Amino acid sequence: MNCMKDVGGESPCPHCGFKNETPQLTPFLPHRSIVGDRYIIGNVAEANGDGVTYRAFDIERKVVVDVREFLPDTLVTRVTDKTELSVNPGAEHFYSSCLNNFLDIWRKLARMRGLSALILVIDIVEENNTAYAVCEHLEDAITLRDYLLESKTGYLSWEEARIMFMPVLSTLSTLHSAGIIHRGISPNTLIVGADHKLRISGFSIPECRNLNTGIVAEIFAGYAPIEQFDIKAPSGPWTDIYAFAAVLYRALIGSTPIESTVRANNDRMMIPAKFAEQIPAYVINALINALQILPEDRTKTVEQFRAELSASPVATANAPTSIPQPVRKTAPTTSRTDSATAPPAKRQTIRKSSGDDPKKTAFKVGGVTAGILLLIFTILCFTVLKPYITFGNSSDNGSKTGNDETEMVVVANWVGSDSSILTPHKTNFTFNITEEYSDKKKGEIISQSISDGTEVPKGSTIDIVVSKGVEQITMIAVVGETYEAAEAKLTEAGFKCQKIDKANSGSEVSGTVASANLEVGNLYDKGTTVKLQVWTEPETTTAVP
Repeated sequence: MNCMKDVGGESPCPHCGFKNETPQLTPFLPHRSIVGDRYIIGNVAEANGDGVTYRAFDIERKVVVDVREFLPDTLVTRVTDKTELSVNPGAEHFYSSCLNNFLDIWRKLARMRGLSALILVIDIVEENNTAYAVCEHLEDAITLRDYLLESKTGYLSWEEARIMFMPVLSTLSTLHSAGIIHRGISPNTLIVGADHKLRISGFSIPECRNLNTGIVAEIFAGYAPIEQFDIKAPSGPWTDIYAFAAVLYRALIGSTPIESTVRANNDRMMIPAKFAEQIPAYVINALINALQILPEDRTKTVEQFRAELSASPVATANAPTSIPQPVRKTAPTTSRTDSATAPPAKRQTIRKSSGDDPKKTAFKVGGVTAGILLLIFTILCFTVLKPYITFGNSSDNGSKTGNDETEMVVVANWVGSDSSILTPHKTNFTFNITEEYSDKKKGEIISQSISDGTEVPKGSTIDIVVSKGVEQITMIAVVGETYEAAEAKLTEAGFKCQKIDKANSGSEVSGTVASANLEVGNLYDKGTTVKLQVWTEPETTTAVP
């Protein structure tokens, strides 16, 4: 029941050593359960917050398959030796929404054929108050994590990585076009087959890839971007691009990247000199762009990332070469004239460690030259040019001296973004955040007190208004009350009412509420319409003389 091979009545299994009499743990399906009248369920292969994958046997095709069951254990229970799932009271609506997300993902995957980096989806079954996705089983496949650990060096050359990783990017682009964001790409969810090709596995619903959703989250440290640590933050192709780049970094460097939440406060992510000398400069640049902490600074599409990794001339021309930084300047003086502006900061949030290479040598030569020129200019300033140049002004003309400089930063536009986007900016601004109910999604920034593009002193306070989402109100009991009284109570609570007549045989009090379509005690969006069935006047019949 583990490898699903014929044991010939032996125990333990002569192939894998599993004892077939070992019971399946609750709440998983019992061994030998039948799904879809076709798949014999075996042992659990892996499980996470949204479900479990079983090894199984396809009766029709006589092959081993993998069966993924939607089983969010925080929302459901299953009695031992039973197959039907029971949804926990009060979780019905959320469970239904998550189940629909599960079906949506796997139905889209089932329609995809011919993608080399995708495991084939064979069937989808709905029963036992849940759903199942049946996939081909890759014999002798291992995770990329194990593959790298078992290699001689623990890492790959760029040429080896290029052959393995580039087909995955093509598949990832197709997934994004179909509206599928993985949100869990890591060395644990990329599978290396016996053919040494990489395939994407580990698909889960979005609720399983963010914290505090009501489902146990599975987030891979070092590979998850910062937006996955806040339920309010939007995910998109840029989320997978960060994760994919982090995996590529691990494959090329041999170490797990620093967690994005740590980098947001103190970014010390580095490329050691040993590897910087071996990896092409355009690959390093592509990784830098894809591993930007803030989503808005990051490579946005797989196509752009793939072009940068391929050293495409177009990508090289279009790729940003510097990190978007707040513009910093000093207060102007009336007598100082600058002959040149400082060069922009390099977009190197992933920094190379010390160690000489040709590029660094060139940089050092340039630095020495600049230093000599600066020295000559300084000598001239204090000799020949001294009568014509003034450094600061001691007179009372309102200008500031070089020792009284104010660091200025530029305000960005955060309206419409999730409030988590503010975290990395707290080094430059003080945010005064208030929340209010609105029709905007929860966590979305509604307004900011200082408009974007404004230059302000570093540390300035900005008032931010964040949406609390639509206000939630509790359904109250109104059955048995007159329609007028029920309508008044519900309207005061924030509901809208719709009256529906219900025939009265004469045994009920006319004009009173017979039933409501919403459950008492449950939370609903303010403005939700309550459908009230109201007893009509009983029909009167005239006796025939």
